[in-house]
Amino acid sequence: MTSPAHTARLNRLSFRAWRRGFREADLILGPFADSRLASMSDAELTEFERLLEVPDQDLFPWLIRREPCPPEWQGPVMDAIQAFAIEAHAATHPDVRGS
Repeated sequence: MTSPAHTARLNRLSFRAWRRGFREADLILGPFADSRLASMSDAELTEFERLLEVPDQDLFPWLIRREPCPPEWQGPVMDAIQAFAIEAHAATHPDVRGS
């Protein structure tokens, strides 16, 4: 059973992922949070929280792989978000092939 504190943490992270103020980032991070937060470890949740602190102008190009993600930010959570973004794009744009 999930503790109230853990549930509150998940809710807070979901809220922050959906309401960053930069719609394009919201549309990646929000659905990612909805589908993955409940199954993430505490360490992964901490890493996701850390990523949410990065300014959108830095984070968004990393998410969509427009710019290389600095090594200090690349890890299992960033890998999962980047893969999620590619999968989401492919699902909504089946006629466009990714590079």
